[in-house]
Amino acid sequence: ENYEILINGAQFITKKGYGNKSDLTFCEEEGRIEGANPDFVSDKAKKRGIGQVGTLGSGNHYLEIQVVDRIYSEEGAKAYGLEKDQILISIHCGSRALGHQIGTDYLEDLEAASRKYNIPIRERELVSAPINSPEGERYFAAVKAGINAAFTNRHVIGHLARTVFAETFGVGEEEIHTLYDIGHNNAKIEEHTVSGEKRKLMILRKGSTRAFGPGRKEVPERYRSVGQPVLIGGTMATNSWILHGTEKAMELSFGSANHGAGRIMSRRGAIRQFRGQEVRERMRKKGIILKAHSMKGIAEEAPGAYKDVNSIVDIVQKTGISNKVANVLPVIVIKG
Repeated sequence: ENYEILINGAQFITKKGYGNKSDLTFCEEEGRIEGANPDFVSDKAKKRGIGQVGTLGSGNHYLEIQVVDRIYSEEGAKAYGLEKDQILISIHCGSRALGHQIGTDYLEDLEAASRKYNIPIRERELVSAPINSPEGERYFAAVKAGINAAFTNRHVIGHLARTVFAETFGVGEEEIHTLYDIGHNNAKIEEHTVSGEKRKLMILRKGSTRAFGPGRKEVPERYRSVGQPVLIGGTMATNSWILHGTEKAMELSFGSANHGAGRIMSRRGAIRQFRGQEVRERMRKKGIILKAHSMKGIAEEAPGAYKDVNSIVDIVQKTGISNKVANVLPVIVIKG
């Protein structure tokens, strides 16, 4: 049972009473990716990860209470169950230290593999091995364990947020539904059309998210007519976006889009330029409540350290890889 989280992800934790089957329906891979192997995850990674289930973590991870500001696609909003002034809970986090440790552990392993298979290394963090080599298969099985841990973590946080909301506002837990749960740092085998031919490819998404268009069987049935929800976060003081995947994304980007605004300034640069107290005060004047562990953390995540999410989303829409459904505004921001 110790490693059930790594093998069975959110499906295991749901059986333990965290969340429900509907949550799994509206989750990528239904909350569990096949082929994870905890044997290929180090004891150090497991130890670091086990105590962190149900935690946000630091950096750009957050839990936001948001309000739907404007609907851009009636069809998309209807499929996703969105309406103006609706309240949403948005959770952005992953597998925490477990995933980070898996990456650190395998840098060494794959550096040796790069030399063994004569693959030129252009940057230390871009070491690699053939997919079907023993090293490649070990790494992929470990990454899948990390993906399952991330599903678990988000589902536990989602369950806890749901119980608090239900208790506070006197609504039934069954009235609080999962819109969508999708990863943004992972590797997956998917079927895509390349030069008119259907092929199985390994797709690595780092800081990007899946943006599958209409009709794909991986998309929940309720959303299949419009394509899957694409969630693009802004900053803690600005709006975020819900879009839908498109056929164009399948052609141009292997069904992918960015998952956030992206930084224009390093964390160190942000600390030099911004003061946490001032950032919090500016947000308060905009009517946004911010809860955070440290002023340093707030400065690192200052809105000015990020690109303008609206101009980024406009580019996404113009290229056709995702179409706008709704934008949402933060009301309460909790930083890990």
